[in-house]
Amino acid sequence: MDDITTPSGPWGLEPLIDVEELAAYLGVPVTTIYDWRTNGKGPPAYKFGKALKFAVSDVRAWLVRQREHRPPTEPGPG
Repeated sequence: MDDITTPSGPWGLEPLIDVEELAAYLGVPVTTIYDWRTNGKGPPAYKFGKALKFAVSDVRAWLVRQREHRPPTEPGPG
């Protein structure tokens, strides 16, 4: 199976997803995606008129930056 970020089609470009697809993937409302964009917190997007599109590689990179890093916990007495 091909990786979704593998360039495809006649132009060899990476697939783009729209706001609804991104919201569904992340399990958040579409309005949250727009709020994140307004506040500079969401993944970068391409704007085509009024339509926003997101490169899958940009979404993946953004997801990595969102990962919560917690310090290792110390083992309890045992």
